Amino acid sequence: MKTSRTASALALLAILAVAGCGNDKAPVASGDQNSDKSPLAEYMGDGFTSSSGGGFKIAMRAGGAQQPSEEELAKQRKVEDATAACMKAAGFDYVAVPPEQNAKSKFADAFNLPPDKFAQQYGYGISTIDWSKAGDDDTNPNTKIRNALSPAAQKAYDKALNGPNATGSGTVVIQGGGGPSDSGNQDLGCRGKAVAQVYGKGQDRAANFKKFESLFKDIQALQKRIESDQRVVDATSAWSDCMADAGHSGFTKVDDPRTKVQQKLDALTGNTPPPKGGPSKTITGPPSFDKVDAAKLTELRKFEIDLAVADQKCKAKGYDDAYKKVQYAAEKEFVDQHKAELEAYRDEMANR
Repeated sequence: MKTSRTASALALLAILAVAGCGNDKAPVASGDQNSDKSPLAEYMGDGFTSSSGGGFKIAMRAGGAQQPSEEELAKQRKVEDATAACMKAAGFDYVAVPPEQNAKSKFADAFNLPPDKFAQQYGYGISTIDWSKAGDDDTNPNTKIRNALSPAAQKAYDKALNGPNATGSGTVVIQGGGGPSDSGNQDLGCRGKAVAQVYGKGQDRAANFKKFESLFKDIQALQKRIESDQRVVDATSAWSDCMADAGHSGFTKVDDPRTKVQQKLDALTGNTPPPKGGPSKTITGPPSFDKVDAAKLTELRKFEIDLAVADQKCKAKGYDDAYKKVQYAAEKEFVDQHKAELEAYRDEMANR
């Protein structure tokens, strides 16, 4: 599967529009990011981070996640009510759970840790947190309702709630190349119907993001300018030397350590991406660690934590300050030049 960076960014943002509708699966753990907003984040959203080595991304930061607005909570309530009504019509019990009740996720305590403490306990949150278990919440009345059913009835319940491709963990198998419209033709059950009713259809959401493609390209170009600034280049070199001194040599980009851990985990779980130009692959959501070799997983977790702690310390020696100084100045200039487009994007996100 071959995609451009701009297309990938577009797909990511479209997928996040769906994820914002009450889906709490596998956010990107970003324990090494500062928690204050950059000039561009004021328009792109609370989770926006500018990252050296690979463009921009949306992430959940260690140090606390932003609370949803009252408008967003109201939409989530409508999704829950519509889901309950649909499930009742299908012959199943489903309790509409107020979004406030789910505000404290299973991993909230971890992400409320300061970045250095997060690194010490969870590394990057890649192999150390089993995101497939994010939906296992015994306080949710619907978990109890489902668990009380027979295995056959549970399958029927999952199909009614999330469609025929649902798994027991609440994730949905989507066959396709990973684009934002892959789920457009999928039967996503009562929950999918409720989301479409409140937020609009997936194809429509993707089309809404398409009109901002030029803005995304400009942001990618901005990222390259930040990365190529001599102050960032020098700071990255110093960070690389620091990592080597700490016993972790060979990293030349600050995203490399995180990528290395992810690649190791993918090899363990068999969740490797398809080769370039190859056939599309089934997307099943966060891989479960249940069938992973326990000894190898323990070894990987130790590697991840050691690497993340060293990464955190080396960035704190100068990289973070240098990058932030360049980033904020460049983003401020960018905002001044693209204010109308950014305001339009912010308004679109607010009304999704």
